[in-house]
Amino acid sequence: MKLESDSVFGRSPRELAVAYLCVGAFFVVAVDLAVASAVGSLPEWSPVDAVGGWVVVLASSLVVYGATAYQRRRALTAQSELETSNQQLQVLSRVFRHNVRNDLNVIQGYTDLLADRIDDERGQECLDTIRETTDDVVEISEKLRVIEDASPAPPSGRINLVDAVREAAAGVDRADVALTVDAPAEAWVRADESIQYPIREVFDNAVTHNDESVRRVDARVTENGSTACLEVRDNGPGIPDDERAVLRAEEETPLSHASSIGLWLVKWMCETQGGTVGFETTDDGTTVRLRFESADGPTAPAEGVEDEAQSGFGTGDPVTTGERDPGRDASRAP
Repeated sequence: MKLESDSVFGRSPRELAVAYLCVGAFFVVAVDLAVASAVGSLPEWSPVDAVGGWVVVLASSLVVYGATAYQRRRALTAQSELETSNQQLQVLSRVFRHNVRNDLNVIQGYTDLLADRIDDERGQECLDTIRETTDDVVEISEKLRVIEDASPAPPSGRINLVDAVREAAAGVDRADVALTVDAPAEAWVRADESIQYPIREVFDNAVTHNDESVRRVDARVTENGSTACLEVRDNGPGIPDDERAVLRAEEETPLSHASSIGLWLVKWMCETQGGTVGFETTDDGTTVRLRFESADGPTAPAEGVEDEAQSGFGTGDPVTTGERDPGRDASRAP
């Protein structure tokens, strides 16, 4: 809401105080007359009898004026700070997404040229580290673009959650991953196409941040009345407690912060779709639950079927199908 410099809720503090004073003075007289009429002393009543009530109304109107003026100053200060912060974020986002990314592309190009000129093993290791680091930063810029372009308006479309999950699962192309997907034929939710980003991020993090010899990822889609839930379970080391605390508090500090943007992407993108994010970490791994509002599909829902038979994702069988986005996320999804 745009606040003008001399108004609070469309009226200035002075106008609000005067209106309160007029209404209060009239109310005092009306009450006194009603009481006098009830007790039979109406002929003896005079305006002097209302002086005490008017004094109280006058004092309270001054309080109303002071309170509204104070709140107006606070609102204007908050608005100015918010506008400044938004402008700073826009500038930083543009610089990071364009200028920094262009510089990273130059670094990547020279890294490829040096790879053909360096023969020793240590030099190649250094180049690999440079390449991986620049890939990470480029991927972060892509995630910032996704978050920035997300619409804050409630989603009006509908998406088959099962299709989005299958597409994300197909992007897991590591040979040492055992992936299973258990889902019905359809599970329609109120969302738009951007729902694929948090789902893909959850799958990617379940694999990337898993140091087991065989990375296991088990996904399941269920429906429960008005909600549809995606549950992704892995056998990785779990999310650090401090990072989970950051998400719960919804605030980062110099001493308490998430390791990268991936955690926030999952949280924010789910919330823009009207969904929620839950996570559970045990000694056996991490379980992430994304819940969305169910929607009516174009056809009647089919009975649940095991998706492994259709997609080729068998229990304990490595999966190497599909394409993945380049780079790795340094974060651990919730």
